[in-house]
Amino acid sequence: MSRQISPATSCATEQLLLGDSRVMVNLRAQTRQLAQSPFPVLVTGESGTGKELVAQCLHREGPRVAAPLVTLNCAAFTPELLAAQLFGHARGAYTGAEQARAGFFEAAGRGTLFLDEVGEIPPPLQAKLLRVLENGEYYRLGETQARRAEARIVAATNRDLRGAVQRGEFRADLFHRLSVLQINVPPLRERDGDWQLLLTHFQQGYADQVSPFSLAPAAVRRLSGYGFTGNVRELRNLVIRLGARYPGACVEEADLLAELSPTDGTLFDAPSATGLAARLCAGEFSLAQELAGLERCYVALALSLRPGNFAHAARLLGVNRTTLYSKLARLGLTSPLE
Repeated sequence: MSRQISPATSCATEQLLLGDSRVMVNLRAQTRQLAQSPFPVLVTGESGTGKELVAQCLHREGPRVAAPLVTLNCAAFTPELLAAQLFGHARGAYTGAEQARAGFFEAAGRGTLFLDEVGEIPPPLQAKLLRVLENGEYYRLGETQARRAEARIVAATNRDLRGAVQRGEFRADLFHRLSVLQINVPPLRERDGDWQLLLTHFQQGYADQVSPFSLAPAAVRRLSGYGFTGNVRELRNLVIRLGARYPGACVEEADLLAELSPTDGTLFDAPSATGLAARLCAGEFSLAQELAGLERCYVALALSLRPGNFAHAARLLGVNRTTLYSKLARLGLTSPLE
């Protein structure tokens, strides 16, 4: 939806953009550098990578830190309400507008306006936003008096906006205005071993809500080669689930696999050659355990597609039901829902 953060909660890039990998070191350096510029910044990256954290750093490391940072999720409103949120409206401008209301450009003042999921802005509103970026003027809905926008624009998207421009779904001129400066946030799978640092960070951050846990060596190796298609958000949610289900315990690989939700497709991302090499060289590698873990994933997925229908699962796996029952007992999957 929308959110305003006061300057008192500001943090340095080192506190928000955690990670020791080279790509994260570069990201922090680039963010600090671009924070000093007054021009718009387009932050790109997959969902869950932390694009909003980059926007916060751009604001808090720059000269506008004393002014507000206002966040608007462009995908959370209908086109009509989104226009009213951005520009404000006069009394009676539309049904239900009983009082005049300032928009987010006014609320941001000379601070920063963060437009999250900017790729979801509908075409008619894209033209109005372009006008603001070009000459700094906008109108409240239902008014004829021009107002000045002084906020710095930071936008974020997980969409391919260049492709959207080519398909006619996003204005080329608006794209070029928004992307004067660009920052790409790398996915978690490209951050080397940062997942372990982040796991510890989330355990500490949620210590008053979920109990700590540890990971068995095989579980660590599994996560080291995991694709994390949900990125940092997925890891955070995994920490919460494991802490809630295994308080104070050592999480084994089988327990971890059950929490990685094979039905979402993320479990079957092929690990990179670098990830495979790291697991091979880490010591205590067991091909039998690796293959058993993969087998368990496929069996669990087949069972989850039609819960309770063992015959269907057996057909999908290319085995008979007797063989499937034997696998369930051996792999510790006593029911389709485990």
